Amino acid sequence: MNWRTIIYVILVVSLTVVKALPRSYRDIEEKNSIGQRFSQLQEKNFKAIAMIMFAQHVQGGTFGKALKMAEDVTDLAKKCAAAARGNPDCLKPLDRIFLDTICQEENLPRFTDCCAKKDPERNDCFLSLKNSSRGFISPFERPNAEAACKNHSQHQHSLTGYFIYEISRRHPFLYAPTILSVATRYDEMMKNCCGKAEDPTHNLEECFRRQPVKEDGLRQEHTCGILKKFGERTIKALKLAQISQKFPKADFVTVNKLVMDIANMHKDCCRGEMLDCMHDREEILHYVCTNQDILSSKIKKCCEKPLLQRSECIVNAENDDKPADLSPHVREFIEDKGVCERFAQEKDAHLARFLYEYSRRHPEFSAQMLLRIGKGYEDLLKECCKTGAPDNCFSRGEEELKKHIYETESVMKTSCDIYKEKGDYYFQNELLMSFTKKMPQLTSAELIKFTKQMTAVGSKCCQLSQDKLLPCAEENLDLVLGEICRRHLTDPINPGVCHCCSSSYALRRPCMGKLEIDENYVPLSLTPGLFTFHEDLCTTEDEKLQHKKQEMLINLIKYKPQITQEQLTSVTAAFTAMREQCCKEENREACFVKE
Repeated sequence: MNWRTIIYVILVVSLTVVKALPRSYRDIEEKNSIGQRFSQLQEKNFKAIAMIMFAQHVQGGTFGKALKMAEDVTDLAKKCAAAARGNPDCLKPLDRIFLDTICQEENLPRFTDCCAKKDPERNDCFLSLKNSSRGFISPFERPNAEAACKNHSQHQHSLTGYFIYEISRRHPFLYAPTILSVATRYDEMMKNCCGKAEDPTHNLEECFRRQPVKEDGLRQEHTCGILKKFGERTIKALKLAQISQKFPKADFVTVNKLVMDIANMHKDCCRGEMLDCMHDREEILHYVCTNQDILSSKIKKCCEKPLLQRSECIVNAENDDKPADLSPHVREFIEDKGVCERFAQEKDAHLARFLYEYSRRHPEFSAQMLLRIGKGYEDLLKECCKTGAPDNCFSRGEEELKKHIYETESVMKTSCDIYKEKGDYYFQNELLMSFTKKMPQLTSAELIKFTKQMTAVGSKCCQLSQDKLLPCAEENLDLVLGEICRRHLTDPINPGVCHCCSSSYALRRPCMGKLEIDENYVPLSLTPGLFTFHEDLCTTEDEKLQHKKQEMLINLIKYKPQITQEQLTSVTAAFTAMREQCCKEENREACFVKE
């Protein structure tokens, strides 16, 4: 079998997953049995997802090695499904079988330490080696458009099949259903772009640039980071808030069932158990789409889409309308005389019901803010249900809630006002000044990257209506802060960042906002090379010039963290004057050296 035939098999396998998946697995008892999984998915589909798993775990491995391991596991699965129930290998958990297969391979020295460990520590070790940082694997090179179209017309399946392997190893936290969905979009892009190649007005290179993989990977890595750092209780609370907002007509029992199912799916997906991940996702989508009448009137079109496209569509669908008879307040959680007794008897269940009721009434709040409100309610109960608590205890809590809501909305409104006034570049500079003082240990490249992402949040969210602003802004900022916290885990930044990243998920954004100058930071020394300027400052390319100015701004703050706004304005004016003067000179370099 040559490589083209192999890739053809992988592609056909992957893109037909949607057609072969059974509609329900409720009669399956042994969830993690490799034979059961093989019977459910069938050989082609099983091999496709096995390929994704090996490419994600052994990122530096070749396509051939990943394929060999996928075939070995598929052969075992086939035997187990047939009649080999007495084979002890058939009774092993799926994750152990996959890791045993990797550990039996030769020439994989990177995994020696992990393979020496016992499960589940071995799996945790393998997960810790997954690396999604840019540069770990060379960027996926987009093929030359004309050559790709020619190759696509002759070997349509080869290009897309190899794409699946390459995407999997570059995005080790991307869930298998998402990879298969992206592969479908890639195939559609190829057909669309290459089908219009003869049109003289069609820009083939531009067409090939549309491939949304990075954001999906970031969101899923973000979810796994929350689960790992803050645990299952936090993920369940987050999903409870989000689902209650999306399906406000659904009753608590139904919403709670979805929360449990989705939390379990993320546990499987984040542990790299992609066969279970795929199964969990399919089960949830089947349940949602067969229960539209009690969930939402806004997902009908999503449920008509192919399986691999449904999940993204439902996530992005509008929140359903609130029930007409839904009261605006949840006063029973404060005024009911039995509230303290219920809290004492069924703590988490009582808090979950409060979060459900509050979230379904407030689609204009972010999920993170709803978690803070839930935490505030829990603290209020702990204080007010004590013996001897003052009679006005609960009313004081209401005042604190109103204050927090006002402060959160004010912070977002003020930030958007500054963004609208200053625009992208100067707004990013404001963020750079703030975050360089908070986190001077970050490199210039990191500070510019993170603040650019935050500026993009302003561009995306500040144009929205007031009822959409907070969910958009805080949930997108949360992605950036999650990336900063994952960076902190790999290379600690400072104690302040450590506290914000570790203490509370819900409070992470306000905690980061309150950070001030890192007093323990030792400023940069004034060396000859710190503020050296060259004639490349005379570039007429705005983007390059702005980047150089931002690097200078970062160095200036790292050199003098306590710099005042007046001093900064003075330095900026002097720099601008110097640049204008030297760029007029015949010998620009000599002028910059002198200045």
